[in-house]
This record gives sequence, C-alpha cells and structure tokens, in this order.
Amino acid sequence: MERAAKSLAKLKLGGAISSEGLACAAWPVAVGERIARHAVAKSLVRERLVVEVDDAVWQKQLFHLRHPILKKLRETLGDLVNDVEFRIAIPRRLPQPARSLNPSKPIDEADAIGDPVLRILYKQARKKATA
Repeated sequence: MERAAKSLAKLKLGGAISSEGLACAAWPVAVGERIARHAVAKSLVRERLVVEVDDAVWQKQLFHLRHPILKKLRETLGDLVNDVEFRIAIPRRLPQPARSLNPSKPIDEADAIGDPVLRILYKQARKKATA
C-alpha cells in the first residue's frame, strides 16, 4: 500500500487525483484502523493535513503523537504533508422522531377514543351539535 501511494504521488495524472485526496487516503495507512475510526482526515491546507477527531481526549493524544504520524505520512507521500492539525469534530445528531409539544394531551379529545367506530360517531355527533 505504501509503495502504491508513493507511486501515485509521483505520477502526474493531470489532476485526476488531487494532493488532498492522496493525503486523506494515506491517513488510515499512517495511523491504523483503530485511530482512523476516531480521527478522519478532512482537507489539506498549505501542506497541513486537517484531521477531525471525536473529542478533546483524542485531540490531545494525537497531538503528542504527531511527529511519528508525520514521519509515517512522509514515508508514504513524500513532502506532501509537513504538519498535522487536529480539530474537534462537530457532533452530529441522528434524526429524531417527531413529537408533539404536549404528548400527554391529545390534539382532539376524540382521538383519545380507542374504538374507531365510536370515534367517528362522536365526531359526527359533535359536528351536528355545533352546526
């Protein structure tokens, strides 16, 4: 994998693979699968690889490991990456089911009637009474 990444980095492919794409693809190779699950390379800005981490603990630990990581990235990519910046990722919320503002109180009192036939009869009788 490392030889392939070096070869791709040296090739001039006419912009088919950007240097940012190469750097982001080389990140899991440089740090391993376990770390790559908690830290994802996002972009390459002026020879600095920007990596989003899960939390401040990961940020601190990877900051202390940045020199061995840079060494591994240089072995893989050459001089494409000269620094690594670790940023805490914005926490993503999963989609939440819609809830009413006051779930204990039904919107219509007829909706509290369990039997569908009685509910319909109640609504019809109420409609006649208010008309």
